[in-house]
Amino acid sequence: MLGALALIAGFHLTLWGKGTEPEVKVETTPVNRDAKLGASFAPVVKKAAPSVVNIYSTHIVHIRPMRNPFSGDPFFRQFFGDQVPGNNRERTRREQSLGSGVVVSPEGYILTANHVVDGADEIRVSIGENKKEYAARVIGTDPPTDVAVLKIDAKDLPAITLADSDQLEIGDLVLAIGNPYGLSQTVTMGIVSALGRNGLPGFNQYQDFIQTDAAINPGNSGGALVDAEGRLVGINTAIISGSGGNQGIGFAVPVNLARHVMERLLAGGKVTRGYLGILPQDLSPGLAKSFGLADQNGTLVGNVFPNTPAEKAGIKAGDVIVAFNGKDVSDAHSFMLAVSECSPGSPATVKLLRNGQTKTVSVNLAELPVRMSPGQNSRANPDSSSSTVADALDGVTVSDMDNDVRRQLKIPGDLQGALVANVEQDSNSAEAGLQRGDVIVEINRQPVNSAEDAVKLGRLAKGEQILLKVWHRDGDLAGTHYLSVDNAKGQ
Repeated sequence: MLGALALIAGFHLTLWGKGTEPEVKVETTPVNRDAKLGASFAPVVKKAAPSVVNIYSTHIVHIRPMRNPFSGDPFFRQFFGDQVPGNNRERTRREQSLGSGVVVSPEGYILTANHVVDGADEIRVSIGENKKEYAARVIGTDPPTDVAVLKIDAKDLPAITLADSDQLEIGDLVLAIGNPYGLSQTVTMGIVSALGRNGLPGFNQYQDFIQTDAAINPGNSGGALVDAEGRLVGINTAIISGSGGNQGIGFAVPVNLARHVMERLLAGGKVTRGYLGILPQDLSPGLAKSFGLADQNGTLVGNVFPNTPAEKAGIKAGDVIVAFNGKDVSDAHSFMLAVSECSPGSPATVKLLRNGQTKTVSVNLAELPVRMSPGQNSRANPDSSSSTVADALDGVTVSDMDNDVRRQLKIPGDLQGALVANVEQDSNSAEAGLQRGDVIVEINRQPVNSAEDAVKLGRLAKGEQILLKVWHRDGDLAGTHYLSVDNAKGQ
């Protein structure tokens, strides 16, 4: 177990105002990796530390009065009248939290983590050695990336220089600057332990974290991660810890992503994201082999949603996207992130492989719609009396779908296939990800219209892998994707 993932300081969508375009200094050159380490990082700290500020957020909690159970009793009223003892007044409690932020423009724009200011009724910023305080207002927030932009009324502030976080490499030296445990400004040193971290619990799909072993503790949230030249490369946001303190695994939002969010918030008051309209999935070794690919780079199109840019451009389920806007695609997550960072309505090019042939299509991206979060699967109990066993898919029981089953499982009326009535836990199919309640739509690219088709195609399946196209529902989200199952029969 890695331990708990902790945000180191919730949803705040209220916009307090929109400022003019700030003056932000950006340097895109990579850090000098041939330079010899000196005896001290004091010059780097002196350059970057003045830009890191303390953030104090206050949340006023309203506590409802508790009704005295004897307030309506005539016996008590004859002694106390209407003043029956009890807590009949609404009370308030002030909750305070401490975090950090980074000044990114001389005009007073500050980048921080969203959870530092989420739901705050009052935000104050302390800056400089004299700890001068300013009232801050929220320009905008983006909970999906945990980025927030604040503004204080000040001029000629010591703004930090932003680096190009795409130039970072594993092993680069970094410093974390923040205000842990209210100890005022603290500097710790480490290296970039990993890049592109995603899949962390508590965050959604827009994860592209820098991982570092520089000590990060509660109160560091929203603070600066800087390179060896004192340039901002990330906004510290989370740690993995079993105790709540530093254990050498911290995460920061890359400054390129934070700057992108800031620009969107300043331009339009909210962050809009590009939308293609597909359900992408990673390529497992089995899937890569089934599709005749040399490696696992790229993302497999599991499903194309109707009336979306992808459908209009001719992208199909089973295509493998290998490049987007001229940049290679390594996996599904990096592809989703690249699409989301495009502006709605902007043109894009998608390079894909279809049946071994390379094809490039042009598409105009739409705006990502707001979707409900996936919930827990709700599985009805299909009628086992109509089920049969697909022998090649050892451990899988399939059945036909009647109207009652479709209604219970919310399966589209026009979807043809075989319903998975049961999957044995220790079977190859379960290991590949097949679940009870899924619908097998294709086996080895042959359509499945009934349970009988599934059994027949399963028996005919040859080779080391069986390629399944499966319809799956997860809460409010549903669509098709591909699975590669080890063939129990072998060659």
